[in-house]
Amino acid sequence: MAGTIAVEDRDRLDLDRLTAWMEANVAGFAGPLSYAKFAGGQSNPTYKLISPSGDYVLRRKPFGKLLPSAHAVDREFRVIAGLYPTGFPVAQPYGLCTDESVLGTMFYVMGFADGRNLWDGTLPDYTPAQRTAIYHAMGDTLAALHNTDYAAAGLDNFGKPGNYFARQVERWTKQYRLAETEHMPEVERLIDWLPRTLPEQTRTSIVHGDYRIDNMILHPGEPRVIAVLDWELSTLGDPLADFSYFLNSWVSQPEGRSGVMGHTGPETGIPTLEEMVERYCAATGRDGLPDLNWYFAYNLFRLTGIIQGIKRRVIDGTASSAQAEKSAAGVYRLAAAAWSFAEKAGA
Repeated sequence: MAGTIAVEDRDRLDLDRLTAWMEANVAGFAGPLSYAKFAGGQSNPTYKLISPSGDYVLRRKPFGKLLPSAHAVDREFRVIAGLYPTGFPVAQPYGLCTDESVLGTMFYVMGFADGRNLWDGTLPDYTPAQRTAIYHAMGDTLAALHNTDYAAAGLDNFGKPGNYFARQVERWTKQYRLAETEHMPEVERLIDWLPRTLPEQTRTSIVHGDYRIDNMILHPGEPRVIAVLDWELSTLGDPLADFSYFLNSWVSQPEGRSGVMGHTGPETGIPTLEEMVERYCAATGRDGLPDLNWYFAYNLFRLTGIIQGIKRRVIDGTASSAQAEKSAAGVYRLAAAAWSFAEKAGA
């Protein structure tokens, strides 16, 4: 999300219609309006809106045929609108437009969080002390989300009751099937094994669903998260799903993205997995965590479903990011890694 790119014809917005909507729905807005598209954001195309009254961010559903329940920008807006008054770091919500006649698809507008968007989890441009502070900030922010009173935020019906993992395994199995392009043995084994080995859910919280380093904005000069981004997969569920997904970075090879495997400890300043677990448990009042291998297998299975969806959109011609084709090729690696953790968990 750090840089903007030229907007291709297929991603252009109707500025006249958008300006009229902004004038009617965004307090304090004043035109004229111009825009650019952020380089990131494969799932929901994201734009920077520039105007005399300030900068804004617009996220919309992709144009064209979509998988059911995917690209839920209305859910993103709802959770942001619920969390913003609590002081949790999200961008200011301005308005949701469900009238597809305005831009051709549903969208919402939020404030522009001006800060650092980091992609490489090894933080090569930072000192060990700075890395420690940034990772502590990320972990503490996630703990704060899981400690948030979701009922007080108006989100008590934001997810279904019952076992979160059962619903998620079923959901991502369906999403994978809808986007399936070929037979993958590891995925078939996971689809059989995961529902038979579901862990007990002992807590319910707001879960972000895609909490990693590149889905947040840090303060320009302080080790502080000022906005968590990309709430498309958020719901009420088991906070260990969120935390174990964040910890996937510690068991993933550095690839220029979130992976930090082999790069933790005093020399680099990146806390070890054990240190992150201890700090999170202290912040959330836990006395420890269960074996994480099942959770890693689940999270990588879920990622396989997400990337398979991107692969289907590449084939269908509706993928919104130039990186989509490269991401789609990673589906085989993810499926193999997911099954390897399942084997460690006893499969």
